[in-house]
Amino acid sequence: MIETIGILGGGQLGRMLTLEAKRMGYRVVTLEPLPNSPCGQVADEQIVAAYDDLRAIGELGARSDIVTYEFENIPLGSVRALEAERRLVRPSGDVLRIAQDRMLEKTFVRDAGCSVAPFAGVTDAAALARAMREIGFPAVLKTVRGGYDGKGQWIVRDEAAAQAGFAEANGSALIYERFVPFDLEVSIICARGTDGSSIAFPITENRHDRGVLSTTIVPARVSDVVAQRVRWVAQTIGERLGIVGAYCIEFFVLGDDVYVNEIAPRVHNSGHYSLDATQVSQYEAHVRAICDLPLIEPRLFQPAAMQNILGSGMGDHLAGIADLLIDPGLKLHVYGKRHAALRRKMAHFTVLASTVEDALARAETGRAKLSWTDLRSPSLAR
Repeated sequence: MIETIGILGGGQLGRMLTLEAKRMGYRVVTLEPLPNSPCGQVADEQIVAAYDDLRAIGELGARSDIVTYEFENIPLGSVRALEAERRLVRPSGDVLRIAQDRMLEKTFVRDAGCSVAPFAGVTDAAALARAMREIGFPAVLKTVRGGYDGKGQWIVRDEAAAQAGFAEANGSALIYERFVPFDLEVSIICARGTDGSSIAFPITENRHDRGVLSTTIVPARVSDVVAQRVRWVAQTIGERLGIVGAYCIEFFVLGDDVYVNEIAPRVHNSGHYSLDATQVSQYEAHVRAICDLPLIEPRLFQPAAMQNILGSGMGDHLAGIADLLIDPGLKLHVYGKRHAALRRKMAHFTVLASTVEDALARAETGRAKLSWTDLRSPSLAR
């Protein structure tokens, strides 16, 4: 019987996962290097240790009946160590191995019969020259491992830009991908159980600000053809990976064609809206999947828009909350981070409305009411 869930990672995804797990009666232990993490604030216990501290990893396994992770940039060796001790880890190390390596990921997707932009590995100057010649420009140069929120990525439109990105990567393994002149970016959250059953959340339309997700719109404004292709690809990838848990697939949409951008074997920023806009959240779906509970199809109450609140580097106190919460269709979620560094994800809110356009307009209005300040004055809270 599963009573305690261990989480590798202490960020906001882990925080929301923990809140849902505790609502469902589970204990939660998290492992995170930084004390008083967003997840640790609400978990039953936090082990403060590095992700590659195998003694601490073993302690997490001993205290938990099952271990999961809230982001994929954790050492594969730590997950393998848990599995070697016969600890239950979902999703498995085999899934993590593919998802945290862009070359393995893109090769897996292509071999599964799903569309990806043409790509090539870049390990040295000769490989870069070959990729530029065969794939051409514009392109995106990315680190094979570790990049997120636009970090470790360079859009290259000519040879000089490609050489500059290669030099800045400082020897890191890279992948060179043809740039897709997409109409929009979408994603889909799915969850898959040990018995092969699966569910899919509504497709979301995503807007980014310099590589960081800023706004999610649901349902995405796409054709039926695109929607069917997105769902087919997501189901195919889940089955081929043998994933257990919630996962997200990000796509570029160009006309009626869809190209897989990334697989995230975990709960995802673009699924935050599900806490307020569906009867089962992505976090509950993940808990259900990894704990062998029945999966149920999500039902969207109303169209919604989720707005990320990013730090500005200009203060650590969020002003304007009282004015924001005047909207009766808006729900605010704050992550418990003390320092609002530039472009750091600090909070989000979701607006429900009768139409996507109304939800989006109200989300934009709400975001304009917020600002960061160093002052705690009550007058600034309005």
